[in-house]
Amino acid sequence: MIDLILSNPGFLVIIAGVLCALVPISSIRKFLVGAAPIAAAVIIFTAFKDPEAARTAISVGGQEMILMRIDRLAMLWGYVFCLAGVLNAIYGLHEKCKITDASALIYMGAAISGVYAGDFLTLFIFWEMAAISSVLLVWKGGENSFSAGVRYLAIHVLSGVLLLAGAVMWGRHNGGDFTIGHVGLENPGGLLLLLAMGIKCGFPLLHNWIQDAYPKASITGTVILSAFTTKLALYALARCFAGEDILIYIGAIMTCFPVFFAVIENDLRRVLSYSLNNQLGFMVCGIGIGTDLAMNGVAAHLAADVIFKGLLFMSMGAVMYRTGTAKASDLGGLFRSMPLTTVFCLIGAGSIAAFPFLSAFVTKSMIMTAALYEHHEVVLAMLLFASAGVMEHSGIKVPYFTFFSHDSGKRVEEAPWNMLVAMGLASLLCVFFAFPWGGYQFLYSLLPNPEVHYNPYTGNHVVTQLQLLFGAILAFNLLKKAKVYPDERRAEILDFDWTYRRLGKSIAVWIDAMWTRLSANVAVIRANFIDKAGRRLYQMFSPAGTFSEAAPSGMAAVLTGGMLVVLFFVIYLARL
Repeated sequence: MIDLILSNPGFLVIIAGVLCALVPISSIRKFLVGAAPIAAAVIIFTAFKDPEAARTAISVGGQEMILMRIDRLAMLWGYVFCLAGVLNAIYGLHEKCKITDASALIYMGAAISGVYAGDFLTLFIFWEMAAISSVLLVWKGGENSFSAGVRYLAIHVLSGVLLLAGAVMWGRHNGGDFTIGHVGLENPGGLLLLLAMGIKCGFPLLHNWIQDAYPKASITGTVILSAFTTKLALYALARCFAGEDILIYIGAIMTCFPVFFAVIENDLRRVLSYSLNNQLGFMVCGIGIGTDLAMNGVAAHLAADVIFKGLLFMSMGAVMYRTGTAKASDLGGLFRSMPLTTVFCLIGAGSIAAFPFLSAFVTKSMIMTAALYEHHEVVLAMLLFASAGVMEHSGIKVPYFTFFSHDSGKRVEEAPWNMLVAMGLASLLCVFFAFPWGGYQFLYSLLPNPEVHYNPYTGNHVVTQLQLLFGAILAFNLLKKAKVYPDERRAEILDFDWTYRRLGKSIAVWIDAMWTRLSANVAVIRANFIDKAGRRLYQMFSPAGTFSEAAPSGMAAVLTGGMLVVLFFVIYLARL
């Protein structure tokens, strides 16, 4: 049993989460939250030394379920998830909530277990476990979080159902083999699997659960949520659909459309949620390109994104913890009260914008270079536009309206020490991953295709990126000076979710009203019919009714004769 538990690093984390739900002492729970991802990383390190020996499978009902399968792609994903778990543990040390501790560990363990699952049926189990455990983090957000959590859970359960249906079709096509591998879109079940993964990845029109749920989760919960669900889906997409051209264009669209919504959004955690869509688009596009360089870029950008996006959510969480809000219209001037948080937020903003010597500079460019090498000029132009856009909304808007801009008059304490430590470590990683002397080379050594060589610090790349960034900064300043830049309004911006949160609700209310009226009319008609039919039957069959009256004997003879005529006619027709 112990060998089985230690076979998959995620199992240990899940067990730690169950223990957290049972342990009443906060200090023990916090130890488990921090120690579990470290122990999982040790198991990953040990397993990768001998991948064949680490492979673990069991038979359930005659079906082989592969609990552990590791290669370089899975190794990197596992390390990143464990690193995120450690940072999240430090960031949430001040929180004494048993539900958050337990659900965070089970959620992280399910994501890690899903990465190392070798077949679709095993993946389905952890796919759904991640959804069920993570919704508790949304519901802990307080006011208005319950409805968002219900919608979050519904769409993720739908994703799981589609995954299972697609897996069954894929397995039957493969003669009962459910092993995870390249699926493609030519095989039965491929479209369902792509749709299931697309929901969790936030494909266009399927993305609104991110902006709906993440900003309404608890402060710690939002940071945790940003690290695992979408990244597990990216891993599955990389396994099953690498090189599918349709993903190139889906990813390119994903990078561009969030820019327009993020510019007019007032809730800064919602701005970062749109930014999450933007960064996912780069990785989806890289998976679609599918070359060794592109896949390296996807894996490297995943590592960078988990850190800098977590850092940005941490900084907004710290601001919300001290001020009670993350609305841009209610913030400003906080650099006076929270100088360290300001510095950390600026590092995260510079990282996501891909400034030289910050992480995305050495990761995002690999995907864009792969697009150039494969002659996707239009896609490359879209990625360049999206890069300028993310500089505007996450690189400038988030830190500007939070810490600078107008003075909101709020004078608060600096973030708690544990939040500062977590943000400080994340900031160091953002710098280390881009450090020209040993930093990015270390990250590149962990990538799926280490034989591919890429140098991000070329004159052409540095100059092009600086032109892009300073162009975005200039555009922001000109728009502000001209008073054309959209004002921060206390309103929730709806995009495609309008179809089910406004239009869909209106249609449902109308149908309910029509059904109520129809039911009332049917009830009246039914009552009148039963009343009239009852009176008529009573008139016919009661002791004083029509059938009780004496009938003349001649009438019986007429009826008998008529029946004989009909009978003879039927017999005649049958003999023809």
